[in-house]
This record gives sequence, structure tokens and C-alpha cells, in this order.
Amino acid sequence: MGKDCKVNFSIREADTNDCALIRDIASKIWAPTYGSILSDEQLDYMFEMMYSVDNILKQMTEEGHRYLLAFADGEPAGYLSIEKKSPNVFIYQKIYALPELQGKGFGRYLFEQGIDYIRKIHPSAFTIELYVNRENPAVGFYRHIGMTQYGSRDHYIGHGFYMNDYIMTMDIIP
Repeated sequence: MGKDCKVNFSIREADTNDCALIRDIASKIWAPTYGSILSDEQLDYMFEMMYSVDNILKQMTEEGHRYLLAFADGEPAGYLSIEKKSPNVFIYQKIYALPELQGKGFGRYLFEQGIDYIRKIHPSAFTIELYVNRENPAVGFYRHIGMTQYGSRDHYIGHGFYMNDYIMTMDIIP
């Protein structure tokens, strides 16, 4: 992409037929995002735990996750998973963009599209919450767009591994 190239972003809600596509996008993002933060063993364990097609399907059909698929010039380029935690709190469980689109407005687009989606299903005030690895450079992005660090957590995920996250929030007023 040249400096003057305009990339067109679009988004749509995913359905159960998109589980393999979500896994494929994740496979292009996972190692570049976490390779310098987590061990290879934890990377592999977490990827299979979170992104097996069966687990994505379970998230959609049993756990209430809503996935939004994002595209850059018509090509799959990222995704967002939203889960309703309580009546007025929605968790961005996953928000990822291909590495080559980071820093080009795509992450902000994806974040804002999530807000627009929640507004359609929840027209009153709400809070967005997300968990981000404390070593992930995305922490700076989330602060830049107005999220606040609410706390931190060390969440055990099995096999001796933890997710060491900041808990970040943003209040959305209609």
C-alpha cells in the first residue's frame, strides 16, 4: 500500500458459517501479535483453546458472542467479538487487525463499528470492557482512543499458563 492509497473498510456480522474464516484470519495475526510476549508453548495452547472451529462455534451458539468481520478492500482483515457481560456492560472479547493494517485507522474503525453495533441492540448508555495483555503495544492504542485502565488480572487458563491483562473500560453515552 502506497502512502496515497485509500483503503476501503467494510464490516458485517459473522455467522456460524464463518468460523473457519475467523480462525484463518486469527492465524495471520496471532504470532505477530504475541510472539515476542508469550512462549511458543503458550501461543500454541491459547490459539487452539480460543480459535478451534468448534470453540468459535460454541462461542457463537452457546456463549452469546457476536463476531463482526472486517474487510479492507473486500479482503478479510480483522474481527471483533462482543459478549454481553451484564445489562449495561459489553466485553470486546477479541479485537484484531492484520499487522499490515495496524496504524492505518483500521483498528479505530473496528472499535467504532463495535460501538455502532452495540448501540443498535442497546440504545441506552453502556460500558465497553476489554482485557489486553500488559505487554501488548495495543495498550497505547486503547489509551489513545479514550479507554481507561480499570484494573489488572492474572487469569489462569490451564496447563500452567496465565493471561496477564489490563482491564480497560470506556463509557458510551447515547
